[in-house]
Amino acid sequence: MKITKDEVLHVAKLARLNLSDSSVDKFATQIGTILDYIDMLKQVNTDGIKPTSHAISLNNAFREDVQKQHLDRDAALANAPEKEDGGFIVPKVVGG
Repeated sequence: MKITKDEVLHVAKLARLNLSDSSVDKFATQIGTILDYIDMLKQVNTDGIKPTSHAISLNNAFREDVQKQHLDRDAALANAPEKEDGGFIVPKVVGG
């Protein structure tokens, strides 16, 4: 399917993108190739094929929830490079 430069420019305008002339040509060609491939896929006979959401079946690898004793504060802070008043000292992340 042929995509025109005007169509690429229209979509770029909607996305608020500034494209160079060479980019417009490149995208028109690439999008056209993608749409040609989609047209080819539409011709594949899928009769009798069950729709799926994934190409392979996936199983969750969850473990059973087991209640365990938590670390006490001293053990949790034992290897902390810096600590103060029972808490970790970390570098400031948010500017201000």
